Amino acid sequence: MKRVEPRWEQWLNRWPTPKDLAESPVAEAIRLWENLGYPRRAKRLHETSVILTQQFNGEVPQTFAELISLPGVGEYTANAILAFAFGQRSLVLDVNVRRLLARAWLGQSHQAPTISAIERALAEKLLPSSHQHAATWSAASMELGALICTAREPLCTQCPIVNDCSWFSQGKPHSDIAKKVQARYEGSVRQERGRILKILREHQDSTSLEHVLQHAPDQQRCEAALTQLLNEGMIEKIKGCYALPSS
Repeated sequence: MKRVEPRWEQWLNRWPTPKDLAESPVAEAIRLWENLGYPRRAKRLHETSVILTQQFNGEVPQTFAELISLPGVGEYTANAILAFAFGQRSLVLDVNVRRLLARAWLGQSHQAPTISAIERALAEKLLPSSHQHAATWSAASMELGALICTAREPLCTQCPIVNDCSWFSQGKPHSDIAKKVQARYEGSVRQERGRILKILREHQDSTSLEHVLQHAPDQQRCEAALTQLLNEGMIEKIKGCYALPSS
């Protein structure tokens, strides 16, 4: 939150409406995004702003089907928007909520890599029937998972539902459930993508391949990252040089 909030305020000050963002070059969205991670999200936000402006009168739609049709919006994001922006009853299942469900109700130390039918049915059963209470429940369960029922060192003594927690009552046993393994960032193509985008963000004009390669730790990895970024439309190639997309 400390890292995201200042950028969020800058973003809204510069582009208070989807129309404002849609009328700016996508390169500016990528520049302002800076090091928040997954720069594709900046591009998708720009693409979404264009769609909202052209198809939804500049407003965020309020149905799951319409939301999930937007670039980069999946099940979780669509349901989170419905719950937190519009106060609707929707099933918000992020990693924090899933960990809370796994421990308190299923007696497991952590959640499985993917959502199971049992987990989804449990979450649906626990979700209050009214829109207002459901939205509050979604926010509360997410906060409890993020701040108290943390992955590595849960603050069980501060938990308001510790006396009803199945995992705690069993002595907090470790569950034999495969965990989702995060791909290594150091030395990855993803890290190289970030390095290249940082260079291009700092240059208003195009940058030569020689400059991009100048401090690359691995030329093959750099070329792979350039290919990915070009294919995704995150950058463009102009007369042998590279730049953020012009449109």
